Amino acid sequence: MDEIRQFDFWLGEWKLTWEGGEGRNLIESEFDGRVIVERFDGRPAIPLRGISVSVYDVGAGVWRQTWADSNGRYLDFVGGMRDREMDLRRAGRHEGQPALFRMLWHEISTDSLRWNWEFTTDGAKAWQTLWAIAYKRLE
Repeated sequence: MDEIRQFDFWLGEWKLTWEGGEGRNLIESEFDGRVIVERFDGRPAIPLRGISVSVYDVGAGVWRQTWADSNGRYLDFVGGMRDREMDLRRAGRHEGQPALFRMLWHEISTDSLRWNWEFTTDGAKAWQTLWAIAYKRLE
């Protein structure tokens, strides 16, 4: 598979559901398919809105994503496709201690997928889920 096309599974308009809420996500391809732009809207369940830009860094052989949201948060991630799962990670802190965070797109099919926001403090031996979202493609 051409690495530049690895995020194509995410393209489209999605209904999102998570414990206690639902929202929408619009994922579009720009610049001849080289840039993936996400527009997340958690309303009315939560006031969070955000945007991400993802690009395959050909020179480094990895995917890079930047995220900015209505809470003023900026995050950056790096990673790639492993065993039919998209896994993007970043270092940070959880409850005062160093942690590794990841976004994991998994159980990917044509019309649905699952996305998890997870962290680990033990060198990636065990991951704990902070937020799990089920995606259902809108027609």
